[in-house]
Formats: sequence, structure tokens, C-alpha cells
Amino acid sequence: MFVKVCGLRTERDVDTAVEAGADAVGFVFAESPRRVDADTARRLARRVPEHVLTVGVFRNQPVSQVRALAEATGIRAIQLHGEEGPDHYAALAREGRTLIRGTAYREPVPRCGEFGEDILLLDSAVPGSGTTWRWDGGRPLPSGERWLLAGGLTPHNVQSAIEAARPWGVDVSSGVEKSRGVKDPELIVSFLKAVRAAG
Repeated sequence: MFVKVCGLRTERDVDTAVEAGADAVGFVFAESPRRVDADTARRLARRVPEHVLTVGVFRNQPVSQVRALAEATGIRAIQLHGEEGPDHYAALAREGRTLIRGTAYREPVPRCGEFGEDILLLDSAVPGSGTTWRWDGGRPLPSGERWLLAGGLTPHNVQSAIEAARPWGVDVSSGVEKSRGVKDPELIVSFLKAVRAAG
């Protein structure tokens, strides 16, 4: 099970996520309480071992800005989490970085690769809000694809979410915070343990 811990802002956040076994760590460049500047992201990304994917999260930002921040910080993946269309993905695909498309769940269900992305992330309608969506309500979900379940996941509900939705991976941000934008190391560790226990 692939695990991404997003919205990291401090060395302690990054070190805790990596030591707990995260497969990816995310740095937010869009407007958010979790936003980091390029210098901070570059410094944090340098702490991350090669086997852990570093992800920059963007929302409705120009391709030129996304490209510049990716190059300045050395992140290895780009997550677009707004209303970006296929042209955005096509322009960024030439950079050679992993592309993640973040979108709210809807029907018909989005399919991984529709916009040229490598990984699809299905979220609640308001990213980073801690709001869950009905992944357990018998709705159609992607099957056999590289997709991440996100939206209101916590150490307490991630096991049932995995069992119900059977995603390729999960993404957490607010569910491992003690206050908005401030990560709790104990919750990060608990979340990773819960995911591993779910298989």
C-alpha cells in the first residue's frame, strides 16, 4: 500500500514521515495553511532519501510557475489539485517528473491516465479540509489502477477506508495534525501503523 503524507513544513515532519515508512511526502505550494516557500521545500526535500517520492502540490497555477518551483526545489513529482486540464499535464509531462492528478470524487468515476497523469488522487470536494466522502457507500471506484484515496483519513478510519475502497494507496494531511497546518508526529506514526496493519 502506497502512502503519501502531505502538507509537511518542518524537518521533524519530514523525518517522522520517512522513518515511519511513508512512500511519498508532499509540500504544498498552493494557498493553504500548509504552504511552504521554495527555500523551505528545497531544504526539506534534500532530507528525503531517494526511495521516497517528493511531491509538490499546486492548484490552478501557471505551468511556468509549476515548472520553476519544481526545478528550484528538486521535487520529483508534481500534483495538480485544481481545475487544470489536459494541456497542463501535457506541458509538464516533458519534465520527466511523476504527475499526480488530484480531483474530487464524481460520477462517472475519473480514470487514471485520462489527462496523462501517472497517479490519480480522489479527494473530497474541499482538499485539505479533513472532510470525508462516501467511499464506503457502494459507489463505483477505480479498480486495478494507480489511485490514491484521500479526504478525511485519520489513524482511526484508514483501515476501514482501505477495506471498503481498496485503493492502490492513501494520502493524508489534516488527519495527522494537532491543529490546522501543524503536524503531530505521533499521529503520523499511528497512521502509518494503521495502514500497514490493513495490508
